[in-house]
Amino acid sequence: MRIGQLSERTGTSRRLLRYYEEQGLLVSDRAPNGYREYDERYVERVLQIRGLLDAGLPTRIIRQILPCLNGPGALYVSDATPETIATLEHERDRMTERIHFLVRNRDAIARYLDAVLRAAPTALAVPAPAPDPTSAADRDRVRGTLR
Repeated sequence: MRIGQLSERTGTSRRLLRYYEEQGLLVSDRAPNGYREYDERYVERVLQIRGLLDAGLPTRIIRQILPCLNGPGALYVSDATPETIATLEHERDRMTERIHFLVRNRDAIARYLDAVLRAAPTALAVPAPAPDPTSAADRDRVRGTLR
């Protein structure tokens, strides 16, 4: 698929996909006309990259851990410096804390919804639409002239 198709399927701009390639996060094949070509696996890869960026990881760290996303056989640990390990431990702990807060907030919302739905199920019925003053029947009904 071309970059435009990958962009549409992942909701990621073409510019950002080119940036990912510049950072070594994606590698595209080139068609004879110079267009970037991506296979199907890049849809999931782009979504993984976006998730890691959303979690706060810098691209230099993402580049190092991307092989882990392919499975244990693809790991290269020779370039894991003490600084990298410390950064990853910090990011892992930060993500764990964030997950804890997200779960707590999700549970609070679920409890609230349960309470609301149990307390007033009829109060949540969809109200009838308001009369449309541009409709002749509604206009007559509002005026009280409908027969």
